[in-house]
Amino acid sequence: MLNNSEQFVQSNSPDGGFLQSEAWRKFQEAYGRRTFSLAHHDFHASIVEHQLPLVGKYFYVPRGPIVETQNENPCPKSQHRCRRVKIENDNAKLKNYLTELLDLSKKEKIGWIRIEPANNETLRQIKKSAKHKIVKAPHDMQPQEILVVDIAKSEEQLLSEMKPKTRYNLRLAQRHGISIITIANQDQKPSDKTSMDYLDEFIRLVGITSKRQGIVSHSAKYYRKMWEMLPKGMLKLYVAEYQGQVVAANLMLFYGKTATYLHGASDDQYRNVMAPYLLQWRAIQDAKVAEYERYDFGGVAAIPDDPEKVKRESSMNLDRWAGITKFKTGFSANTKPVVFPGSFDIIIESKRYLLYRIVQRVKSLLKK
Repeated sequence: MLNNSEQFVQSNSPDGGFLQSEAWRKFQEAYGRRTFSLAHHDFHASIVEHQLPLVGKYFYVPRGPIVETQNENPCPKSQHRCRRVKIENDNAKLKNYLTELLDLSKKEKIGWIRIEPANNETLRQIKKSAKHKIVKAPHDMQPQEILVVDIAKSEEQLLSEMKPKTRYNLRLAQRHGISIITIANQDQKPSDKTSMDYLDEFIRLVGITSKRQGIVSHSAKYYRKMWEMLPKGMLKLYVAEYQGQVVAANLMLFYGKTATYLHGASDDQYRNVMAPYLLQWRAIQDAKVAEYERYDFGGVAAIPDDPEKVKRESSMNLDRWAGITKFKTGFSANTKPVVFPGSFDIIIESKRYLLYRIVQRVKSLLKK
C-alpha cells in the first residue's frame, strides 16, 4: 500500500512523479549520491546532491518540488474573502517549506538549488515566496516537453490515432517476424546470467545509439545499479530479436498509473526491420493489460520558433530532436505535449554560482 507521500507525488505530478519517488531516491543513494527528503501533506521535495569540480556542491530537485495542485475544498467564486485568505495561507506555507529547504542547503554548504516546477504558476509562487534570487539554469536537466498518451482507450482507437506511417512501420516490423522478449528487473537470481546478458545487450546498443546521435549516455554502472536497486518489476527490458540477433531494446519504468519509456537503443545495421515501433506497441499493450492509464514517451521538442533560440542550438541537436519527436508523436498524432517551465536555480552563494556559470560558458565555447 502506498504511503501518503507517494500518493501525493503521483496525484500532483504531470509525468506520474517517479523522479520524486522514494524508490528513485534510494537508487540515487545506491549510485553514490547523497539524498534528502522534505515531505509534508501538500509539499514534497526529494533532493539529490551533486558535486562539481572547482565550484563544489549543489542540490537538484528533479521534477520538483511538488506542491498541491488539487484543492479538496475550494472556496465558492462568490466568497472572495475566503479565496483571498486561502491564497495567503498557501503562500505562507510555501514560504515556510522553502525556508526549510534553504536552511538545509546552508547547513550542507550548497551553492545553489536546481528546481523543476511542474508549471508556470508553481514557478511564480516559488519566486514570490523564496528569499533568494532565482534564475533560469544554463541547461535543462530533464526534457522541457514530454509526450504523455492516454492509454485507457481501446487498442483499435489507439491504432486509429497513430499516423499512417507509424501504423505501416509497426505492421512492417510484424511482417519481418520480429520477436519481443520481456524481462523484469530482479525476476531471476543473481547467479542466473540470463537477465544480465540481456541488460548487457541493451547497454551495448546504447553505446551504438549514442555514437550515432552524438550524445553522452549513462554509464554501464548506472544501468546495472538501476536494474539492481529499483523495486522488483518496476523496470522492464523489452528486447527485439531478428533472425537470432538482438537488434533493439527499450527500458521501461512502471510507477503509479504511468508507464514511462526511459531509454531506447537500436543497431544501425537493422534499421529497415522497424523494431523500435513494435517495441513501443508491445509495451503499450502490456501497460494496458496491467491497467496503467498513461504512457509517457519522454522528451519531445519542436524546432524552435524563436530565431535566437535556433542560433543557440547546434544543427545536429535540432536534427536529432526532430527525428525523435517525429517518431514519438507518430504514435498519437493529436496529443499535445506536456510543457514544463524547465530547470531554474535558486542562488544560495552568489560568488560560487557566478564561477559555475563562467565555467559552463567556457565549456560551451570550447565545444564550438
